Amino acid sequence: MLPTLAVFIALVSILLMAAILVQNPKGGGIDPTFGGQAQQLFGAARSTDFIEKATWVLAAALLVLCIVAVLMVGTGGAASELPPLESAG
Repeated sequence: MLPTLAVFIALVSILLMAAILVQNPKGGGIDPTFGGQAQQLFGAARSTDFIEKATWVLAAALLVLCIVAVLMVGTGGAASELPPLESAG
């Protein structure tokens, strides 16, 4: 279960990086380098709202996934499947 969770964390992280890079640093909408035609299709205000909401949703999902991963590791979710260590000697 933990490796699957790690894959989800990696995917959400990549999507979050893409959403942040697409935004215009001045808050003017989608950067023309990545999607100038999208402004004409959706309108500048509407595309900015979508990208901003997607950024917040992805950030929240990343936070939740990381907390769940820490709780799984902290409770011994992955370590409980290993056999007990025997003493040498």
